[in-house]
Amino acid sequence: MSPVGPAFAADGEVLQLSIDAGKPGPKIDRNLFGQFAEHLGRGIYEGIWVGASSPIPNTRGIRNDVVAALKAIRVPNVRWPGGCFADEYHWRKGIGPADKRPRTLNPNWGGVIEPNTFGTHEFMDFLAQIGAEAYVSINVGSGTPAEAADWLEYLTADLPTALAEERKANGHAAPFGVSFLGLGNESWGCGGSMTPDYYVSQLKIYARYPRNYNESHPMRRIAVGPDGADTSYTEAVMKAWQSHVWSWNIEGLSLHSYTLGKWPPSYKSTGFGEAEYAALVKETLRMEDLIRTHAAIMDRYDPEKKIALVVDEWGVWLAPTPGTKPQFLEQQNSVRDAVIAALNLNTFARHADRVRMANIAQMVNVLQAMILTDGPRMLLTPTYHVFRMYLPFQDATSVPVSFAPGSYVKGDISLPRLDAIAAKGRDGKLWVAVTNVDPTRAATVELGTWAHARGETLAAPRVDSVNTFDKPKAVAPKPISARTAGGKVSVTLPPASVTVLSLD
Repeated sequence: MSPVGPAFAADGEVLQLSIDAGKPGPKIDRNLFGQFAEHLGRGIYEGIWVGASSPIPNTRGIRNDVVAALKAIRVPNVRWPGGCFADEYHWRKGIGPADKRPRTLNPNWGGVIEPNTFGTHEFMDFLAQIGAEAYVSINVGSGTPAEAADWLEYLTADLPTALAEERKANGHAAPFGVSFLGLGNESWGCGGSMTPDYYVSQLKIYARYPRNYNESHPMRRIAVGPDGADTSYTEAVMKAWQSHVWSWNIEGLSLHSYTLGKWPPSYKSTGFGEAEYAALVKETLRMEDLIRTHAAIMDRYDPEKKIALVVDEWGVWLAPTPGTKPQFLEQQNSVRDAVIAALNLNTFARHADRVRMANIAQMVNVLQAMILTDGPRMLLTPTYHVFRMYLPFQDATSVPVSFAPGSYVKGDISLPRLDAIAAKGRDGKLWVAVTNVDPTRAATVELGTWAHARGETLAAPRVDSVNTFDKPKAVAPKPISARTAGGKVSVTLPPASVTVLSLD
């Protein structure tokens, strides 16, 4: 099937959307817009780190263009060093003079050389440059509690211990701030293939000994949680937490779920048709049921919702770009991926009382990336533009929105045509984000009685439209304004589009 082309039919159906601004809901935590940077393919090296001697403009080895782009979307936190890489990462190999650091292997992602030139100090420098907080994943799989405890002391201790003095000698006298600590990664899989009960036994140890010594900078601990729909880890961890004693605690439980269609991932990132588009959007929408399922279990043990559900790996996982190394997980990023990003973000926002943090996989050059680089060149993907358009929702107060979604049908797949969220931003304005899932029909949406409605929409002639280094702005947001007639405001949304409006 050929990709969906520029021709589309506008129908006469008007979809109603109403917002109850007088009923404020939970805060949409800015940490829902977190990022993920793993030592995988060109995600760190070439994507973030080029080295101080590189002709590519950089600050202490970190690309200036990537930093500027990430600052513009106010990245709240970055998860590092993995992923599967985290459970084979030994932090001491990444500190000290760069020319003295050992060259090791990265067996998870292609068996390539890991130079360790991007380590603890470089990561913290990167965060300072983009204005983000640290989400550090410790090595529970192949490491030890002592190793993890030493790393946290090295990072956060202020008193003149041997580790704090070593940090000072390596160029950072003040303690670092670690906002989030991941207690392992996918311990049910690449992080050790642990049974839920065995992981809980390790969780109690790793939640105890890697302490935060920086009292001015609180740290929240995030336990390994479910793999998609499997509830066994959710039950085991939450049951243990309910009866936990003073010596250990957690503040979050992770959830990993990708839109991939089938394993191994084989859906193409370009040149796909409407049937493939519909299949992946359908799979994306199951995130709603996943969160409901795990949140219901958490509610049984934690009715006060003290523990956050942290979706710290999510996104579209597609077939590798032809000509790239398969284990590097490089893929293009299309309008379809922007729609999928918006649908996921909307789902997280609807469950903001429990889902208070999320990390898309991944930030640069890997999977559903914000940014792609090629030597000195850089481009922003459609997914990046969604994150930039959703800036008003960071730390906004959600408000109820009701709408008639209509329907989009392709073959035996039937999906809601529209999805939407609304919130009162920290700027005092009311904001609404509306996604038109239908790739062939524009959608006319009546928003109620407002004086003005204006904003941006992201769309393109085809759902497989992408930005390339030759045409880096082929897919970019464009201004959109609503019409007013009979006291009602309405807006026509292009097919397969993401729109964010401010309402006055």
